[in-house]
Amino acid sequence: MDSGDEQPRAAAGPPLDRRAELSEFLRSRRARLKPEEVGLPVFGRHRRVPGLRREELAQLAGVSVAYYTRLEQGNGRNVSAEVLDAIARALRLTDAEHAHLTHLAKPKSHKKKPAVRQQHVRPALRQLLDMMEGVPAYVVGRRAEILAWNRMAAALFGDWGELPQAERNWARLVFLRPEYRELFVDWEQKAIDIVCALRMDAGCHPDDPRLSALVGELSVKSERFRRLWATHDVREKNHGVKRLHHPLVGDLSLNFESFRLTDDAEQSLVTYHAEPDSASAQSLRLLAGWGADATRAGSR
Repeated sequence: MDSGDEQPRAAAGPPLDRRAELSEFLRSRRARLKPEEVGLPVFGRHRRVPGLRREELAQLAGVSVAYYTRLEQGNGRNVSAEVLDAIARALRLTDAEHAHLTHLAKPKSHKKKPAVRQQHVRPALRQLLDMMEGVPAYVVGRRAEILAWNRMAAALFGDWGELPQAERNWARLVFLRPEYRELFVDWEQKAIDIVCALRMDAGCHPDDPRLSALVGELSVKSERFRRLWATHDVREKNHGVKRLHHPLVGDLSLNFESFRLTDDAEQSLVTYHAEPDSASAQSLRLLAGWGADATRAGSR
């Protein structure tokens, strides 16, 4: 069960401002650090800015204040990898944040690879999805687009085949459809994970008009998305536990794994499974019997 190779034609939006993204990301990371956390003395009770001052961050990174100021103003054209590494260490960035900073400051050329291209799922991968009979699984691509899925994924998350192609998108589902707020027990964490993933996508592809159109649409329609987008948080979450409340079988606790494809790093295979002999495993077996009708049956 899948969406086919043809991609939805979403209205194009203006490209994201890479310089503004770089500036706001650095400011947001600097604002979350306190002087005492990085071993700097604190003078006076009142500070005009939250977190570290520019001169304090420059001191920690071993660069001049003027140099760091130019970078925080969005001018990363001549910055070296060594300086970015020093700033990342001073800001205590995670690996994902460090990679995001590098993408923003030193973007790669995409002249030979257009930003908007069709995302194709290999036939062999589609076959693999169909053969995973007891495991909900799907392939997600750029912009959180759901590209292909199996029967168990339809039973667990709803039959995406009934949706227009433009709606087969995790960001739109989670932020714009009330049933997904009810499905995910920890909806807030799911929302955060999606926004963090979109932020990383934006760092790699700031000129993608579909992505900017998606961000613009969600910013208008969802206040929660708008607030989360403004945090500039980025992270990758490749495994963990998701708690769901399915309308037919009730509560499930499932382990998920996300595998980035070696031949296309912009696509990931995501699987869900339950602990053996658990109540959640029994619920999955029940869902397997219902297939794509499971969610509709639960709603009735």
